[in-house]
Amino acid sequence: MASKKTKGRQKVEMKRIENQDDRLITFSKRRSGIYKKASELATLTGAEIAIAVFSPAGKPFSFGHPSVESVINRFLEDSLNMDSTYHLVEAHRRMRIEELTQKHNDMQHQLDEKKEKGLKLKSTIKEMDSKGWWDTAIEELNIQQLIELEKKFNELQMTLCSKIAENTSTVASSSQAPETGHSFACTIANDQNAPGFPDKNH
Repeated sequence: MASKKTKGRQKVEMKRIENQDDRLITFSKRRSGIYKKASELATLTGAEIAIAVFSPAGKPFSFGHPSVESVINRFLEDSLNMDSTYHLVEAHRRMRIEELTQKHNDMQHQLDEKKEKGLKLKSTIKEMDSKGWWDTAIEELNIQQLIELEKKFNELQMTLCSKIAENTSTVASSSQAPETGHSFACTIANDQNAPGFPDKNH
């Protein structure tokens, strides 16, 4: 006689069970299965577990190891400690951000001031070049502008001395020309830059 063939264990479709009696039976079976798995997990690993569930009819059920109350209390205490730590970390982070922001603003302010001074210096030099830097009132210049003015005077003096020396050499080759005071001034300027001549800044 041939044995009766069955479909075997079928996969349950995951959707709400409409029949109330079937729903309560399924709840009871699944709840017992969850409790069993939780108990095995606690026994095998030493984990502390708490499960709280309400039946479709609104009846509460719970399972805990070592107890529901001890696990819940520990969970709440750890949550409070985590909240306190989070607030401390967040306060420190905000304070650090404020410090970095203030430093950035200070550095930006200093940079803006230096840029403004640089623009003023360029404007002054440009104005000196356009109207004749020798006409600039010295008392209106700062130390950096005075240094620039001194450089221009030195450049002009060297250019004049070079031209005078060139012209004097040309005239001397053709005839005996009298020595002028300009060559004497250039000699003094050259002697000031020569080794052994005392520095005017010392």
